[in-house]
Amino acid sequence: MAVLAAAIAACSLAPSYKAPETAASDGYKESAGTADASAANAPVNVGTWTAAQPADSATRGAWWTAFGDPLLNDLENRAFAANQNLAAAVARYRQARDAADIAGTSLFPIIGLTASGVRERISKYAPTNTTGAAKVGGDYVLRAQTSYELDFWGRVRNTIAAARSRAQASAADLETAQLSIQAELAGDYFELCGLDAQIDLLSATVNAYREALRITQNRYDGGVAAIVDVDQATTQLETAQVQLADTRLSRMQLEHAIAILTGVPPSTFTLEPTPLRLQPPAIVAGLPSQLLQRRPDVASAERQVFAANAEIGVTRAAWFPTFSLDGNIGFESGSTGNWIEAPARMWSLGPSAALTLFDWGLRHAQNDQAIAAFDETVANYRQTVLTAYGEVEDQLAAIRWLDVQLAAQDRAVASSQNSLDQSNYRYKGGIVTYLEVVTAQNAALQAQQAALNLRVRRLNAALQLIKAVGGDWSAAQLDQPTAAAAKSGADNTVVKGK
Repeated sequence: MAVLAAAIAACSLAPSYKAPETAASDGYKESAGTADASAANAPVNVGTWTAAQPADSATRGAWWTAFGDPLLNDLENRAFAANQNLAAAVARYRQARDAADIAGTSLFPIIGLTASGVRERISKYAPTNTTGAAKVGGDYVLRAQTSYELDFWGRVRNTIAAARSRAQASAADLETAQLSIQAELAGDYFELCGLDAQIDLLSATVNAYREALRITQNRYDGGVAAIVDVDQATTQLETAQVQLADTRLSRMQLEHAIAILTGVPPSTFTLEPTPLRLQPPAIVAGLPSQLLQRRPDVASAERQVFAANAEIGVTRAAWFPTFSLDGNIGFESGSTGNWIEAPARMWSLGPSAALTLFDWGLRHAQNDQAIAAFDETVANYRQTVLTAYGEVEDQLAAIRWLDVQLAAQDRAVASSQNSLDQSNYRYKGGIVTYLEVVTAQNAALQAQQAALNLRVRRLNAALQLIKAVGGDWSAAQLDQPTAAAAKSGADNTVVKGK
């Protein structure tokens, strides 16, 4: 019996599995180096390539704490507890896990119990009645039944392997959904902080323009300035007020979006104005081989390849006979008085086999379909890997060149402010018209707004790079993503706060 069990376990018609090969790279082109334009396309080696498979044990930790904002930490915790899209992803994972459990039951025999009792009158002329007269009798049966498929060709085991792999893919999809929601919330929060800074800037600008209008009006009343100067100052003030109102609207809409992400009605949610004091953390992108271990979408795509490979074994098994072992044991009697007695015992045990002889190409088509599905998952996996590489390169390039822009923009802000101060002095001295002041004011405002926008973009670039490398890292079982996601931190981080 042990030899038979070993023989059954050893046979599988699924192709030997090996994770699909992908384009290899020694490092990210944008991971290091200066921001000199002449070196923009020069590759940078950040280490030695090491072959790696997608790590199904990867989970994401509280990476957002690297930004050092208690309010952001609180919002992320609220989203984890109450976001409905995340709740739906958890439910999808539970369904996939239960489907794997359902498939796993095929490894064991089905055992059932039936009981029946019939009282009947048999016709005198019934072919089974040999008494020559009508007969009244009964048939009482109590029976335990069992049925077990002998998995000679690995059909059951490959079905279970495919289901379990899809459950793991669903777990990785849950991690991907969680990471996307966390990144979306952090991005909205950064945008909101940027808008609060814009509101402060525009509010100060409106007050400055109002004071400038007052001074210009007084100069006009004194016969020193022309009426066109008053009109220009009025236009400046009204335009700034329009920008301020539009910025406040955008801020309210972002606040509503954050409320929805945290699972509460927007009407009950309020965020106080938050200054833009956040600094982007330093981020270690690592090697491309490590990316395959961190990204949950890469792990999900690889698990789908494994499942499709196992399905090929399932379709191949259809060419061979199916063997089953069936058994019955129980009691049967014509009356209830002697129903449960030793002479009423009955049993049966025996094997059965079934083989499809003609199916008009059904099994050929099913096998071809399984191979095509496998090829599709391989292509999807490779595309997912390429997309992951591209996203990291995009954000490394963004961080690199946004730093250059920020440095230049800060110089532009200082220069525009000096120009504005000089224009005000010249106007008050009667050397120039108010048009020069207006021009300098517009340039100074635009420079300051551009600097704020660049700071928000730089924060978002750091955020998107964290997302692109798969978030924070800790070793845990992918089969328990909800437990892993609840962890407050990680053992081995890839994000380092400044």
